[in-house]
Amino acid sequence: MMCKVLLQQQLDKFNIDCKVTEPGYVKFKENIPMETYNNLLNSLKEFGIEIVDNQKSILVQKIKNVIIEMLYADKGVQSLKISTFLSEKLGESYRTLSQVFSEVTFISIENFIILHKIERVKQLLLTENLSLTEISFMMNYSSVAYLSQQFKNITGVTPTAFQKIMKQKRYA
Repeated sequence: MMCKVLLQQQLDKFNIDCKVTEPGYVKFKENIPMETYNNLLNSLKEFGIEIVDNQKSILVQKIKNVIIEMLYADKGVQSLKISTFLSEKLGESYRTLSQVFSEVTFISIENFIILHKIERVKQLLLTENLSLTEISFMMNYSSVAYLSQQFKNITGVTPTAFQKIMKQKRYA
């Protein structure tokens, strides 16, 4: 929300006629002078906001947004096949989405999902009073063992060890 407010303030500051079409997306109503555009870029950079203006990068950002939305959504959405979900949501074949994503980010969609699933699991372990079984089910893992294995591969520790370490840090 704050990002959107900052973005709007900066757009207004440079008198840029545009429309914020959805969170994080701006459609310019007319071409703007390059100097104004560069000034906007520099101004936004001070706030840690980056403008993505090439089509492949925009598509990658949309893919990331859909994946994050899916990981934080209710169980019904999470249980859908990711390739089908992305294709339907973005109106492109999964093959195209996958190729563009890998080309721009240098990782696969699958690896991006795994990394973000593990981040979500960490969050759930720290903020919710859920068992690993419940988290495993919630995050659409086939088993607790598979979740634990993937968690350890990414973080270097088991989910239980992670929880203990974080609790010790909290009370230290």
